[in-house]
Amino acid sequence: MAMTLIPSDTFKVGFIGAGQMAESIAKGVVNSGILSPSRIRTAHLNPQRREVFQSFGVSVSDQNHQVVEDCDVVIFSVKPQIVKDVVLQLRPKFSEKQLLVSVVAGTKLKDLKEWSGQNRFIRVMPNTPAAVGTAASVISVGGGTATEEDIELIARLFGSIGKVWKAEEKLFDAITGLSGSGPAYIFLAIEALADGGVAAGLPRELAKGLATQTAMLYRFLEQQRWWQTVGSILLNSKMMLHHLEAQQLPAFMNWKKVDFEAP
Repeated sequence: MAMTLIPSDTFKVGFIGAGQMAESIAKGVVNSGILSPSRIRTAHLNPQRREVFQSFGVSVSDQNHQVVEDCDVVIFSVKPQIVKDVVLQLRPKFSEKQLLVSVVAGTKLKDLKEWSGQNRFIRVMPNTPAAVGTAASVISVGGGTATEEDIELIARLFGSIGKVWKAEEKLFDAITGLSGSGPAYIFLAIEALADGGVAAGLPRELAKGLATQTAMLYRFLEQQRWWQTVGSILLNSKMMLHHLEAQQLPAFMNWKKVDFEAP
């Protein structure tokens, strides 16, 4: 049986769960012009969360089933410990015409498909920089009935909050560890660099500003032959490490183990 295509010009997106990640995705989609807010739905009873979504034009219902009944693409963005109950509760409302998507950490597609009774399911692992449009998101289909058009649609939606990759679901635990937890380590590195600057006599605000701007070198990774650029920067930086006390540097800065050779 041919899969019903999601109508590209009129489809509506609904979020089950109206937390920070749903907010980030919805805002990204709206700000990028991919969808108007009139084509986005969510549900929440908390007045503050309702106000957040309504502030940029999103329609907020009282109940999740109202979102499912009105949308072509349904994105689950709830806590892992409640996702099973939420999906089971909504199961009678799902249709084969809909595309279901999960951004719930640690919840496998096979379980989501079993609970929902639907096989047209896509799993996406974004990370918290979605809030500022610099997310790293990974998509997996896992052998379901989602079409190439479905994948392209989801890649376009999540492309509005950052960059998108595709990978097998078996890699998602490692992906969660790297890009999911990675931002915390980046901030730890920035804090450690700033602490080192303060220890060397810099005012705190200046040290924080310099450390934050220095961390922006990651943008070089987007350039061709990035390994030569970064390798050169790190080699020069290595000569300056004696200006900071060793205990002020992040523990992970073990320069002897860094390989700057081109892949």
